[in-house]
Amino acid sequence: MAGGIFTAPEGGDYPGELTFYVKITCVMAAMGGLIFGYDIGISGGVTSMAPFLQRFFMSVYRKEALNTSTNQYCKFDSQLLTLFTSSLYVAALFASVVASHVSKKHGRKLTMFLGGLFFLIGAVLNAAAVHITMLILGRILLGVGVGFANQSVPIYLSEIAPYKYRGRFNVLFQLAITVGILLANFVNFFTNKISGGWGWRVSLGGAALPALVILFSSMFLSDSPSSLIDRGKAEEAEQLLKKIRGVDNVKAEFDDLVEASKASKKVEKPWKNLLRVRKYRPQLILSTLIPSFQQLTGINVVMFYAPVLFQTIGFKSNASLMSAVITGAVNVCATFISVYGTDTKGRRALLLWGGILMCVFQTAVALLIGLKFGTTGVTTALPQWYAALVVVCICAFTAAFAFSWGPLGWLIPSEISPLEVRSAAQCVTVSMNMFFTFGVAQIFLKMLCWMKFGLFIFFAAFVFIMTLFVYFFVPETKNIPIEEMSRVWREHWYWNNYVEDSKSQVKPVTEIV
Repeated sequence: MAGGIFTAPEGGDYPGELTFYVKITCVMAAMGGLIFGYDIGISGGVTSMAPFLQRFFMSVYRKEALNTSTNQYCKFDSQLLTLFTSSLYVAALFASVVASHVSKKHGRKLTMFLGGLFFLIGAVLNAAAVHITMLILGRILLGVGVGFANQSVPIYLSEIAPYKYRGRFNVLFQLAITVGILLANFVNFFTNKISGGWGWRVSLGGAALPALVILFSSMFLSDSPSSLIDRGKAEEAEQLLKKIRGVDNVKAEFDDLVEASKASKKVEKPWKNLLRVRKYRPQLILSTLIPSFQQLTGINVVMFYAPVLFQTIGFKSNASLMSAVITGAVNVCATFISVYGTDTKGRRALLLWGGILMCVFQTAVALLIGLKFGTTGVTTALPQWYAALVVVCICAFTAAFAFSWGPLGWLIPSEISPLEVRSAAQCVTVSMNMFFTFGVAQIFLKMLCWMKFGLFIFFAAFVFIMTLFVYFFVPETKNIPIEEMSRVWREHWYWNNYVEDSKSQVKPVTEIV
């Protein structure tokens, strides 16, 4: 039994140990987050590089580099530039629908492999791009890869990890995203120094590295027992379950998985059931709202526009890229709080504390930018202490997100749905995440130009709303076996109204759980 962050929380019904096989398998699978993270980090970096802008976005280059009188809020406002960033997320949205069918019919392993393959092809196209069309096509293929990986990895981690450690292993996916962002920030910082103006090709082509990691990792992974049983491979699933749990007595868990699979086979149209059957309403609502709220925190504004954002508030190119590196490092470190706390302190506590801190520091960023730039967007150089204060507030906001809505925005939707609608519900989660990521990416620079510093107040207001939503409507799922998750709905003050026979099975509680 491992110590440290993998010490077992209290509670549990199924026998088993935390085996080395589970550890290495979950770590390898979580590497699927690298491709998403690397792209988030790399996009904003290359769009702040002058050679890249000169080649593909000359109008933006003229405003940014040649016209020093330009309103700081509006100098990066370009729909073509935002299309470069956001086209990936549209592709990921539609790809996740296809990936949900592939995942259910052929397993999580193949879906992860295809995600890595598409991302690799997209990285090669982007690195070799000679025209904006080639650049956008590469971004679309990257998006297909992200859609497949994000559809399969969180579900895989939730299914294969022992339920006592499910939260911590699932958070590794978000940790991999943050590592990908930090890696991209370092790459941008150094490639921006390359003479000859081709450093952006290294940055974009570097996406091939995380693609190869998930591509080769997926080759050595087993599929999850749930997926194997669902595809008629019960004997293989039972042997795998014994291997990953480290004991021969897996009958109780195996029987629960088989029963869940039988129930899922009775559901011929999972999408129709998820959308129309009343007992799935809690899963549908949380699978829709949690990923939507995750993006409406404004985090991706900070992550993939960090260099542009720091340049907007007065940093030079290299200084803005280094500030993005600092932000990325804070993102990685703070995620470890969630790795430790999600199965000890619980999901709700992290979400509530994260929401409060994000609201405070995002408001502080708005005040600091507003006091210096006002509504005109014109200012002299920022004093060093003032610029440092802005970076500190942005880092504090990033840290609060990193231990709360970052990892839990993926964990909670992946663990709350029964097997019969799990792939469909995860598809909803990925689709909503990508839809709002696309929306924020596509309109952020326009909104910054129009709303000025008030944009950060706009996001802070959403953080306040979603924190209230968590307090009233998100149940605690800590230490609940994934196949027994229905009991959290039966015991919830509001959602028990939607669960079949809830009143006869469990006396409803009067407090929020």
